[in-house]
Amino acid sequence: MISITEVAEHAGVAISTVSKVLNNYPHVSEVTKKKVRESIHALNYVPNTIAAALSSKQTGRAALIISLNTKTQAIDEISMQYLAGAINRAMELNIEVITIFFSMIQHMTPEEIIRYLQSQGISGIIIYGMSKEDTNLRQLIAAEVFKCVVVDAPYKNLKTSSVWIDNEKAQYDVARKTILDNTCERVLYIAGKRNAYVTEERLKGMKRLVGELNLKMLIRDGDFSEKKARQIVFRYAENKDVVVCASDIMAIGAMNALTEMDIFRPVCGFDGITLMGYVGKQMNTIRQDFYSIAAHTVEELQRLLRGDTGRNLIVEHKIVQMHYEDIIC
Repeated sequence: MISITEVAEHAGVAISTVSKVLNNYPHVSEVTKKKVRESIHALNYVPNTIAAALSSKQTGRAALIISLNTKTQAIDEISMQYLAGAINRAMELNIEVITIFFSMIQHMTPEEIIRYLQSQGISGIIIYGMSKEDTNLRQLIAAEVFKCVVVDAPYKNLKTSSVWIDNEKAQYDVARKTILDNTCERVLYIAGKRNAYVTEERLKGMKRLVGELNLKMLIRDGDFSEKKARQIVFRYAENKDVVVCASDIMAIGAMNALTEMDIFRPVCGFDGITLMGYVGKQMNTIRQDFYSIAAHTVEELQRLLRGDTGRNLIVEHKIVQMHYEDIIC
């Protein structure tokens, strides 16, 4: 087994420097970090603490890579549910996990991310919230160095599985119910971020519905922003019969704008976050059980770590109305 002394000699640095890089100490130059990580990768070094964990009853060591929304606290409910579900299921399955935020690795190349994860003894990764712009993560998946599970993104190969709901069908279902229940013809659709994979799928569902019911639809990008959805409604909703939103946060912004305009238009959302229960308007939404989805991702990663191949896993969704009495405790 390779020792930390051999890594230090290979990199031409002190043993203490290798230790600082492994433990993410500040004030270590990027040049030094790169040299140490390259030596770790070249020698296939596994730190003693990680080696001990891997030789115990644990079935693997996984990294949860997640993006937090820094612009609003409301949407962080989804990220926290993902983390809680994944961590608790990992404990039950005896899988050790570490959490890595996108901001920690966004400056790294795919090769640097691989070396960093290998230095932490990672054998599998789960990615929550990846967008089309995250090219380093896409390349990391394509490299097939680690077993991967990706949430809400269409990636599948021998070592990678995707886990998500059928976003196209879910958007179709909730919009159809809201439109038919209220006999609507003119639709204002507030889409999510253009760089989000789910936005593309949900828009497909709306276009299919519009074609089937011969509706008129105006599409505007809301960027999953309550403020932007509110602005869109002030500008366009008066001449529409219904407002369909690709997220609950945008639906809340839309409903508040309609209240201020003193007009009624049915509104539906998407996600089923707790805040919808406090709005008091009984809007239709798609409930995603983020805690359960995260648990599924850990189970799927365990399946891959045991040697199975990647697949596309679709989990259940349902149309609900969030009520205050159902969310208080």
